[in-house]
Amino acid sequence: MSDKKSYSNLKATLAIAKASFTSIIRSPSAVVFSLAFPLIFIVVFANIGDKPVSVSVGVAKTSDTTNVIFRTLKSVKMVNLITSEPTADMESDLSKGSIDAIIDIQKTPASVSGAPGIGQPVMPTKAPLAVNVRYTKASQKGSILKSVLNNILFNINSLMAPNTPSVAKINETTISGREYKYIDFLLPGMLGFSLLSSGVFGTAFVFLSLRITLVIKRFFATPVKKYSIVLGEAIARLIFSWIGALFIILVGHFFFGFTLIHGVVTVINMLILSALGLIVFMGFGFIISGLAKNESSVPPIANVITLPQFLLSGTFFSTAAFPGWLQHLSDILPLTYLNIAMRHVAFEGASLFDVTHQLLILGVWFLVVYGVAVKTFRWE
Repeated sequence: MSDKKSYSNLKATLAIAKASFTSIIRSPSAVVFSLAFPLIFIVVFANIGDKPVSVSVGVAKTSDTTNVIFRTLKSVKMVNLITSEPTADMESDLSKGSIDAIIDIQKTPASVSGAPGIGQPVMPTKAPLAVNVRYTKASQKGSILKSVLNNILFNINSLMAPNTPSVAKINETTISGREYKYIDFLLPGMLGFSLLSSGVFGTAFVFLSLRITLVIKRFFATPVKKYSIVLGEAIARLIFSWIGALFIILVGHFFFGFTLIHGVVTVINMLILSALGLIVFMGFGFIISGLAKNESSVPPIANVITLPQFLLSGTFFSTAAFPGWLQHLSDILPLTYLNIAMRHVAFEGASLFDVTHQLLILGVWFLVVYGVAVKTFRWE
């Protein structure tokens, strides 16, 4: 009897992964979307992104918002007042420079300068309002808010009667904090951009091409299992994305000062998040490859999925500047939660256990996307 070795799907999976990886690195479009575009955006935005024109100011929950100071400050276009954020989050954002200051306007008890004469009004001896402002060393825009507040007080006081005390007294304090550079915001967004592009476009084009050229049909004539085909492609794309992510992180850190609060541990956590994000995004690619009739129909369908996420998920700029209804829309998108988790891990030193909320949302998207993919994906 001849000694026949049993067929190994593990070897088949690794062989498919090797062939797929070779195909990816030889593809100019894969290199451009995964490496070139993110690096170009980092170079461009990192050099112009540290000059924003607005000042983000948190409004304390205890602050009086009915006074003339607050109403005037609210009308200043360059000042973005944040009123809905929880106190703990506001304090955290102040310490890392995500917001530039916290303001707390309080009414002061009235005091008078002795007994007035008959028919003379009682004159207060101190300002009726106390404007308590806390700045952070992590932001360089505190001087802008100081100038705005001083200008507001000057204009209001100039309209008051002579010898009248100032309408408010400004009390300023500054806390220490680690500077939150624009590259700390931008680079995680660029990683998300790269992963979404690779997962959606790469997967859709590959599996559609395999189906059209009847390669998958030929696989069915062999003992190769269906899961080996999918797993092999996933492993190849994951390895390529890890290489690209590591390259982007190191370039950002050593050339642009991207913060890696725990060094190697932070890099590992970011690579794990990259893998989880890529798996979710590949599900979109499977859906598209099942819906598309030919290769020319892939980009329009893929852009419907990717463009809203590129623009609305905080990839290039913060969603805090969006109107409320648009923020609600961005809160639905999976890339939003990947970007948030990446930024928490990189700058704040959060562990994966600290971003379980974001991971839970990505898990929900995983179930939804692959549920749809099972219904739409076609092998032939």
